[in-house]
Amino acid sequence: MEIINCEQGTPEWFAARAGIPTASEFKTLLSGRKDAKDKKTRSTYMMKLAGEIITGEPMESYSNVHMERGKVQEDEARDLYAFMMDVDPIRVGFIKNGNVGASPDSLIGEDRGLEIKTALPHIQIERLKAGVLPPEHKAQVQGNLWISGRAVWDFVSYCPRLPILCIPIERDERYISEIASAVDQFNAELAEMVTWLRSYVGPEKAA
Repeated sequence: MEIINCEQGTPEWFAARAGIPTASEFKTLLSGRKDAKDKKTRSTYMMKLAGEIITGEPMESYSNVHMERGKVQEDEARDLYAFMMDVDPIRVGFIKNGNVGASPDSLIGEDRGLEIKTALPHIQIERLKAGVLPPEHKAQVQGNLWISGRAVWDFVSYCPRLPILCIPIERDERYISEIASAVDQFNAELAEMVTWLRSYVGPEKAA
């Protein structure tokens, strides 16, 4: 496992994650094997990674006012979490483990990590009422645990002027095994696509 210390969103960060599946997309890799809609998303993601490998250029990033506000609120959430938990979150750019990677929001101590999600008020209230890890984030959180080798990952949901939600998530080895299987299958297909692209001669030459 390699911890790459750089600021997320910088050219160094994009270079570190180029061409490999990351934890934020593990949900698509899992559901894309069965769900028709996610199959298309999975295929598009694979082609983007193949493009990164072939061209050496990262996928284009997209940012809007909502995403920029989310970055500010993430810092607020991290500071509040650190105060509540009496810890010192360590920010890192990227964790690479073989041909997979993750961008943790922070590492905590020797055996813990942090995932922060900002939320609109109605979503935060829904999460507070449920009091559990939202299922749409399970693959990313368990993926972070898998890639980092850590034991616990704190999931934090934050919305200004509403209570903060913090849920400690332990490793689910059975689920992690499912992620690993889906990633292995994805990477095998990605390698085939890259090989095909590198040997592509075009229909006019093949004829």
